[in-house]
Amino acid sequence: MTAPGATDDPFDVAGLDLTPSPRARELRASLVEFMNEHVFPAEADYHAFRHAVGPQDHTPAPVLETLKSEARRRGLWNLFLPDVGRISQLDYAGLAEITGWSLELAPEATNGAAPDTGNMELLHMFGTPEQQAQWLRPLLEGTIRSAFAMTEKAVASSDATNIETRIERDGDEYVINGRKWWTSGAADPRCALLVVMGKTDPEAAKHRQQSMVLVPTDTPGVEIVRDLPVFGRHDQHGHCEVLLRDVRVPATSVLGEEGAGFALAQARLGPGRIHHCMRALGAAERALDLLVRRATSRVAFGKPLAEQGMVQRDIAESRIAIDQARLLCQHAAAVIDAHGNKAAASLVSMAKVAVPRAALEVIDRAIQVHGGAGISDDVPLAMMYGWHRAMRIFDGPDEVHLRGIARAEPGRERVLRP
Repeated sequence: MTAPGATDDPFDVAGLDLTPSPRARELRASLVEFMNEHVFPAEADYHAFRHAVGPQDHTPAPVLETLKSEARRRGLWNLFLPDVGRISQLDYAGLAEITGWSLELAPEATNGAAPDTGNMELLHMFGTPEQQAQWLRPLLEGTIRSAFAMTEKAVASSDATNIETRIERDGDEYVINGRKWWTSGAADPRCALLVVMGKTDPEAAKHRQQSMVLVPTDTPGVEIVRDLPVFGRHDQHGHCEVLLRDVRVPATSVLGEEGAGFALAQARLGPGRIHHCMRALGAAERALDLLVRRATSRVAFGKPLAEQGMVQRDIAESRIAIDQARLLCQHAAAVIDAHGNKAAASLVSMAKVAVPRAALEVIDRAIQVHGGAGISDDVPLAMMYGWHRAMRIFDGPDEVHLRGIARAEPGRERVLRP
């Protein structure tokens, strides 16, 4: 979304139009109504179901299908994919933020939950017609779910070139051996597909050794070893350790081409990181809302907390942090729309560092104002804090993004040269 007279400089904010389209404004109004009338009221049913079945059970709550049907009826479905949703990344960023207010329900209810969104983007961009018919279509319909198997326990996976899983050609098949973990979504009984990244040619150039292959979860040799908790909390879809032992898939299962795995991973992560960040801002907004409600309803030392100077400072600092982070995300999304993922790489990295930091600060302040309630499950703050602390690690840890930002800075063109 580029304004008249815009330059090709991704850091030229003046050349970018950050105004949402008319269609995005209509969708926002519908999404807000959907959240208020259906999603927030469904949270109690969702948590009651999860409590009844227990943390180790990964059966989806029935209320999710009810929400999905309503979201589809309203046209709030598959909006993350520009070619399908018919909106820009900038437009979708604002909608993703709203879904972040109810992270366990709203993203999936609108078929915009990770890791399915990233996997669908990969299949949309690089899948063959046969792969799209087999996997993309049911994912877009929301009848199956998927997982992305890249991270490995035995190596520093923040450097994807370290990945050791082997994908070896044997006639008309690939044979896969390796151990993955933090494979989010793999415990969900609806998970039918693993997108597995591994090495097909260890002797090739450093960034041409990896490939991605599509592996049905019921393939012999695929073992879901365990579900990993995040700060002691087991999510419904699971974050799994997965063992791949002599797993055989047809050679037609390769995604894109052999040696393209690293490039595909980068293509997948650009928009996906912005989506994560915008959802995090939605969580931060909800935390601030909870903070303000608590502060205006509780009295300590003779007056409401909202009239205490320290609490007022917390509220003001939170508003500043959220609005600053949102502008950075909008800038990155607008550059993706105008110039592509590569041009926005540094901005996306900045957002990926800044937004979880801001969200954690806001959530932490809200916890403090709630006192003992803040660390209980009576309010969603403890769950939100754990997830957004983990966000500083997944999709690239802070250190990797900071390294990339710093390395890009000397090459930036500067108009002023004193």
